[in-house]
Amino acid sequence: MVLVTGFGKFGILSQAAAAGSSFGGQVVSLSFLSTQSWTAPADVTEIEYLIVAGGGGGGTNRGGGGGAGGFRIGTGQSVTAGSTYTMTVGAGGAAQGPAGGAFGIVGGNSSIGSPVSKTSAGGGRGSGGPGAGAGGDGGSGGGGAHGGGGGAGGSGNTPSTSPSQGNNGGAGGSHGGNLGSAGGGGGAGAVGGAGSDAAQGVGGTGGNGTASTISGTSVTYAGGGGGGGFNSPAGPAGSGGGGTGSGTDTTAGAGTANRGGGGGGGGGVSSGGLGGAGGSGIIIIKYTNTNQHNSFVHTGSTTFTVPAGFSEIDYLVVAGGGGGGGAFAGGGGAGGFRIGTGQSVTAGDELVVTVGAGGTNGSGYSSPGDPSGETSSGSDGADSSIGSPVSITSTGGGGGGRGYPNPGQSGRNGGSGGGAGGGSPLTVGNGNTPSTSPSQGNNGGLGNYAAPYFGGGGGGGANAAGSNIGTNNVGGAGGAGTASTITGSSVTYAGGGGGGHYNPGTPATAASGGAGGGGAGANDDGAAGVSGTASTGGGGGGGGGGNPGVGSNGGSGGSGIVVIKVG
Repeated sequence: MVLVTGFGKFGILSQAAAAGSSFGGQVVSLSFLSTQSWTAPADVTEIEYLIVAGGGGGGTNRGGGGGAGGFRIGTGQSVTAGSTYTMTVGAGGAAQGPAGGAFGIVGGNSSIGSPVSKTSAGGGRGSGGPGAGAGGDGGSGGGGAHGGGGGAGGSGNTPSTSPSQGNNGGAGGSHGGNLGSAGGGGGAGAVGGAGSDAAQGVGGTGGNGTASTISGTSVTYAGGGGGGGFNSPAGPAGSGGGGTGSGTDTTAGAGTANRGGGGGGGGGVSSGGLGGAGGSGIIIIKYTNTNQHNSFVHTGSTTFTVPAGFSEIDYLVVAGGGGGGGAFAGGGGAGGFRIGTGQSVTAGDELVVTVGAGGTNGSGYSSPGDPSGETSSGSDGADSSIGSPVSITSTGGGGGGRGYPNPGQSGRNGGSGGGAGGGSPLTVGNGNTPSTSPSQGNNGGLGNYAAPYFGGGGGGGANAAGSNIGTNNVGGAGGAGTASTITGSSVTYAGGGGGGHYNPGTPATAASGGAGGGGAGANDDGAAGVSGTASTGGGGGGGGGGNPGVGSNGGSGGSGIVVIKVG
């Protein structure tokens, strides 16, 4: 996802200005492939948009094809510079089982949040056959099942928009038994085809989608799924990502991801075939950028296209932070932190950007007694990377070690290492693993077990190692992160999580997380560790504990971030 210095996510950028000129005429297209937020830059007051919802799932056993997700476009939409808008991308509707006649699932809505407040409705579900009835309503309607007089196609453009966001699904064939086929799902550009009453009749064709050039090339979206048949050829899919229907007991074709296509209807011979899942939706916005600072901030995985006129980029790649361990535990290590300048690229290169998720928190225990089998260390964060030809990877932060039951567990290795749990003897998680130059991170800190006081070490940060357990066995502080100005302002990333601790007396101050999104460790009152901050790669805080002998969960690691700067 892409944001241009504070923008949205997922992006493909195109250049309108002449090569070597200033960015006064740069046209930016940002493609959101999953739910994200976008902040309008200082110079942007209106956008064009394309909003496609998730396609509906196809029905089973001579079931109707799923309807395409609603398709809406607009120009001259007012936005407010500096305001943040939620871009919600609908999931495709799932196929249902068992195979004996279940409906598909309606697709998820896609929307641009308030105050734009534009929504495309998810595609209608395909009806399950034989004789199960009408297709579902939606952005485009699902196809009706065959048999029982023929199920009606679902209604498209539901709820109603102007211009219409979609079309009706096709009706199923009316004959029962082994004759006939189901209707195709509606598409953005055409209604779904009706099913057949003939022996071995082909399922109805999915309605065709509609093409858009908002991304810089012509792409067709929101095609309907083909209907299912009995011992017949596959029901044709609608152009624009619709799934092909099945004419046998095999599973029908799925709608194409990020096209909003409906899933194909399952066929039937004996047991009946499953319908195909609908394809996920997409949101694309387009605007003219006059901002001279061109940093593209990716908080989710996407593809970034190098604009015309550029042969070098600067980059920041931060991986997901490690999760804090459970029960008097070590803090999670920060995600690996890597920066570079003057990286050679070629205009038109499509750089695959992967943004790592934070690691899950370790578990504590909820009642006094032996917690064996309940407590756990935090898991490692996921890697972030920019693909070939840049080929840079930052490693996820190491999980913090659990602290109880003794001897606990050591911190885990990673971009920065996790802190050791409150046990003895344990080792810290090593940072800069695997080794990079310059180093991507630092080691975690040591914990200790000296009843009745024990706690974990801090997770390592990009700029400093995690601290060992402190005076009175207060958990170790998380290591500090490192600041970067690649976005135009100074932001600190990749701080380690603080260690958690146990003390049966007066609760002590919680161990702090490292600057740059590290979560604080839990103190001895049983509170959970604080999660690392999203889009910083901060490590999660270690879990704590206290009377009456309860150990708390750690905090989850913060997700990573990738920033690419051109110009």
